[in-house]
Order: sequence, then structure tokens, then C-alpha cells
Amino acid sequence: MTDQALSLLSPAKLNLFLHITGRRDDGYHELQSLFQLLDYGDEMQFKTESSALLSLHVSAESEIKLIPMDDNLILQAAQLLREHAGQSTLGASIRINKRIPLGAGLGGGSSNAATTLKALNQLWNCGLSQQELAELGLKLGADVPIFVGGKSAWAEGVGERLEAVEIDPCWYLVITPNCLVSTARIFSQENLTRNSPAIKMADFLAGRAGNDCELVTRNLYPEVDQALNWLSQFGEARMTGTGSAVFSKFESEAAAQEVFASCPAGMKGFVAEGINSL
Repeated sequence: MTDQALSLLSPAKLNLFLHITGRRDDGYHELQSLFQLLDYGDEMQFKTESSALLSLHVSAESEIKLIPMDDNLILQAAQLLREHAGQSTLGASIRINKRIPLGAGLGGGSSNAATTLKALNQLWNCGLSQQELAELGLKLGADVPIFVGGKSAWAEGVGERLEAVEIDPCWYLVITPNCLVSTARIFSQENLTRNSPAIKMADFLAGRAGNDCELVTRNLYPEVDQALNWLSQFGEARMTGTGSAVFSKFESEAAAQEVFASCPAGMKGFVAEGINSL
């Protein structure tokens, strides 16, 4: 195989709402959410190698925690695809410029895994369909299929039942507190709401939606509470997923940047446009 290369954006996402509608017998939770993809994320480069070596080089923007090499989803995704294809001699060199903070609820790890599956499926000529890649990605995490699909979507189940949606254009200011929120810790809390009634898109558009994990997270992580309190001065502020990041919606980039410029010292974040598809 001739060495080939590919560069892709591994996008961040927002959960515009997150409801927990029940708990399954296998311990997983039934969810409803609306995934909004962003035009902001990690930059990934892939190059095929003549050897069977899988290698990963990570660089990061200032103060962004690097990806842990143990249980790394990028290398897991590459290995999983290689095993599925039955081609143990396939190799690749992967480079990533990490911009999405870990534990922020922005889907960085899941996005990286999905981007790896899509890129190596193409470079290794595996020939898997998008549906097959999504099913493979689900083994790595519930959020991986949304990034394989590459479209903003309404999600149900554990997040794997997806229906692409068109969300009106808007900009988001995303604040990323310097703390790592543990999803397992959030879902282990006895006072976490687990019985929200199922809703429809019309309910979300009418403002009848929120994040069931927000109250618990605010109590456990003061940095998240502080960020929400500050951002709520400028409009509705909400936490995304089960991570530390919080966001607010704006009609223009200029409006979002104006608020971002007034951030207290030490408060990090970014402005990004919502996109419906990659």
C-alpha cells in the first residue's frame, strides 16, 4: 500500500439539552438530547505506514490537558477497525493538535475516535459503510456514532438512536472551567434526576428542556457553578452533557465575542458557530 495522508477536523459538540428518562437493566441510562456540532475542534492528521505500527503524537494548546495514553480512544479505534477488517498488517501514524479540553462534555474523546474510524476506513480501503462504522464506534462510547454521522441530531436510547435535524444558524460562547468532571461520579449521585418525561422537538423549541445533570454538577464542582453564574448575566446559560463546559447562544459572532472579551481573568473558553453537518 502506498503511503497516503489525510487531515480532518475532529469537531466539538454541545448538548443543547440532556434529559435522563430512565435506567436500563444493564446499568446504562436512557437519555434524550439534542447534539449541536461546532465548527471548532481538534485537528487530526493521518498517514498510512508500511509497517503494522500504530503511533500517536499529541500536541496541545496552552493549558489544555493532554490525552492520557492509557485506554486511549484514538488508538483503540484504530485497533478495533484493523481487527474488524482482519488486516493485522495495517499501520498508521496519527497526529493531533488538541484544542478540546478533557472532561468538558464537548465530546473530544468520542469525536477523536469517530474521526479515526472514518479516516482510516478511507486510507486503509476497509470499505465499511457509515452505519457499520457507527456500530463499531458504539463499542467505544455512546457519543461516537453522532460524530461518525457528522450531523447535528436528536438523540435517544444511550445516545445511539439518532435523527439528523436542521438547527437555525447561531453562535455560541463556550466557557471551559479548569476542572475535570467525572461522568461516573455524576451518575452515581442518588439525587440525580432519572425519570424525566420524554419530550418532542416542539417542547425543546418552546423552552421546556434542560440538563438533568446540571444541579448535581454545580454542587460537586464549584468552578462550574461559578461559570454558569457569570454567563447567565448575558442570557440563558446551560451546561453541556456531563462535563464542565457551559454555553450560551448568540445571534452573531460579534455579540458572542463581545461577551467573551469581558470574561473574568483566568476564565477560558471559545466562540464557535453551530453547524448542521461536516
